[in-house]
Amino acid sequence: MNSFYDWVRDHLQALAASHVLPQPFEYEFVINALLCALLIGPLLGTLGSMVMIKRMAFFSQSVGNAAMTGVAIGVLLGESYTSPYFSMFGFCVLFALTLKYTQHRTTLANDTLIGVFLSISLAVGASLLLFVSARINTHVMEGVLFGSILAVDHTDMNVLLVVTGLCAALGLPLYNGMLMASLNPSLAHARGVRVRTLEYLFVVFVTLVTVACLKIIGAVLVEALLLIPAAAARNISRSLPQLVTRAVLIATFSCVVGILAPMQFFIPVPTGGAIVIVAALVFALTTLIRASAARFRGASL
Repeated sequence: MNSFYDWVRDHLQALAASHVLPQPFEYEFVINALLCALLIGPLLGTLGSMVMIKRMAFFSQSVGNAAMTGVAIGVLLGESYTSPYFSMFGFCVLFALTLKYTQHRTTLANDTLIGVFLSISLAVGASLLLFVSARINTHVMEGVLFGSILAVDHTDMNVLLVVTGLCAALGLPLYNGMLMASLNPSLAHARGVRVRTLEYLFVVFVTLVTVACLKIIGAVLVEALLLIPAAAARNISRSLPQLVTRAVLIATFSCVVGILAPMQFFIPVPTGGAIVIVAALVFALTTLIRASAARFRGASL
C-alpha cells in the first residue's frame, strides 16, 4: 500500500507545484490526512446515522476516552508509544463488550452505567500514566485527545484502511438487519434476526472506527463527528436512505474542509477542532433550512 500512497502523493504534489491544486497539497502530511478523510467521512457518516437512531452518543465518547488507558497499557507492555494500536484496540473492544454485556444484565439507565464505566476507565488510565510519564511524550496524549494532522503516517493510514474494509465487508450485508433491530427489536426477532448478536457486532464496529480515527479527530471530538453530520442530515432528510447518504456527504465535506481551511488561510486551530467546527456550521445551516422549508418542517425519522 505504501507504493500506492507514494503514487498518489507524487501526483498531487506535482499538481500543486503547477498551481492546479492549492498550496497545502505540496505537503506530505496534508495529503496523508486527506486520504484518511476520504475514508473516515463515509465511515463516520454511516455509523453516525445508526448511533443517532440507537441513541448511543455517550457510548462512543466513553470508548474514545478509554483509548487513553489503552495507550498507557501499551507503553507498559513495550509497544511503540506513537502507535500503540494493539493495546488501544484490545482494551477498547474489551471495554465496549463488557459495557454492553453489563447493560443487558442490570436495571441501571444506560447513561448511568456508561458514566460508571467511563469514570473507572479514566481513573485506571490516569493511574497508569503516572508510571509511564517518564517514557511518553506529552504530545502523544494530546494527539489521542485532540487529533494531530502532523502525526498521521502510513501505519495510521493502513490501520484505517483495514478497519474500513472490515466494517464494509461485515457491515454492509448486515446493515438492514441492524437497522430493523434498532427500530423494532421485537419485529426483527420475529423475522429471525439475531438482535443480540447484531448489537454486539455494532458495538465492535463503533469501537474499531473510533480508535482508528483518533489520530485525525481525537478522542474528545470523535463523538462530535459521529453525531453532528447525522443530526445535520436528519434536518434535511425525509427518509432513511436520504439520512445516511447526506450524513456521509456532510461528514466527508467536514473532514476535507476542516483539514484544508486552516492550512490555506493560516488559521491556528487543531485539525480535529476545525473539522468539528465545519460540521457544526453545516448543522446550523441545515437547521435554518428545516425551519424555513415547509417540506422538511414536518419530516420525522
